[in-house]
Amino acid sequence: MKVLLILGFLLLSVTVQAKVYSRCEFARTLKSHGMDGYRGISLANWVCLAQHESGFNTGATNYNPGSRSTDYGIFQINSKYWCNDGKTPGAVNACGIPCSALLKNDITQAITCAKRIATSSQGLRAWVAWKAYCQNRNLSQYVRNCGV
Repeated sequence: MKVLLILGFLLLSVTVQAKVYSRCEFARTLKSHGMDGYRGISLANWVCLAQHESGFNTGATNYNPGSRSTDYGIFQINSKYWCNDGKTPGAVNACGIPCSALLKNDITQAITCAKRIATSSQGLRAWVAWKAYCQNRNLSQYVRNCGV
């Protein structure tokens, strides 16, 4: 019985590690989910966006004190507009998902939500990092040597 109790505590104390994609692994994953050319957006734009938003880290979070919202996951999707974290005042949840879904290693829901954002009036301009680092730039290096 004591062994089971100790085992139970060990299992509870194990933290789930976020996945940090390599640049090319991320590009291939996006391509397999139909992101290359989605709404006219190149694969390189998506890869640039994620590199500068999260460093390709599925577990990335960033609190925004001004709006009292949080950005979640590999695309840093905001809780004020796109997901529900249960603590952001006036949240809209336009993607209809819990923000915790954006922190999973399986990024299917994050991709679906990113596609939804891309169809909004802001498009990729919804992401600050895209405007600062990717917009109107040559982005070929983001997919170079990835076989995509």
